[in-house]
Amino acid sequence: MLFVLPTILGLFFLNIKPAIETIAMSFQKTSGLGTSTFSGLENYERLLQDPQFPLAIWNTIKYSLITVPGIIIFSLLSAVLMNQKIKGLSLYRVIYFLPVVATPAAVAMVWRWLYNSEYGLINYVLNLIGIKGPAWLGDPKISIIAIAIVGIWSAVGYNMVILLAGLKEIPKDYYESAGLDGAGPIRQFFSITLPLVSPTLFFVTVTTMISSLQVFDVIYLMFDSKSEVIPYTQTLVYMFFKHSFMLNNKGYGAAIVVVLLIIIALITTLQMKLQKKWVNY
Repeated sequence: MLFVLPTILGLFFLNIKPAIETIAMSFQKTSGLGTSTFSGLENYERLLQDPQFPLAIWNTIKYSLITVPGIIIFSLLSAVLMNQKIKGLSLYRVIYFLPVVATPAAVAMVWRWLYNSEYGLINYVLNLIGIKGPAWLGDPKISIIAIAIVGIWSAVGYNMVILLAGLKEIPKDYYESAGLDGAGPIRQFFSITLPLVSPTLFFVTVTTMISSLQVFDVIYLMFDSKSEVIPYTQTLVYMFFKHSFMLNNKGYGAAIVVVLLIIIALITTLQMKLQKKWVNY
């Protein structure tokens, strides 16, 4: 207990205590002067009547449905490639990991330029092949997809390192035996690599899902708060930030976060139940 005490204290003061205070605040009505009064379920009743609330939930889910499979697939493929004996392997690993260490502001600035409908690099390349590029950050129909692409690009390197560590734990004997039996690379991947790396893959899936449901910084940095597409791209965390720090209604913002906490808890519980069907320990 003495050795784990620092971790326990850190979890309590940095995670548990703020979570309890947030839940308590969701039942209060706050004012700009910092005072608060108990309001019962008023914030939750208002939340259910807010037309932006179901749209924010859908934006959050849609973002997760795009980014989570994309991140897992590209991270696993990258890890498998980085696990091979190729020249310049260290350089490739650094290149893949660079987006992780880049600051969110720098990432947003670069991608805003790439997505620019008039002089952005993406639309310029599309015009060269005769395709008219869309307004990536100005079209409500594709703006969430554009944000999801940035999310995938930013997270692949981090998850690749975790999966690479899992791949290193697989004994080489399995592949040698499979090769002697005539199994090709694809058969080895699905019969050996995928089952044995499934515990690490499960961890990556859970953490990626939680992270995607909490997306905020990319949206905040790439869109102006008065942009017409904000209602179609704002997630629950962005909605929480807007009401808590822009509109200074922290009680209402706390209610949004509590709903998000419930959603994350339900999805994580479901993942823990389903892991028994595909994770091999």
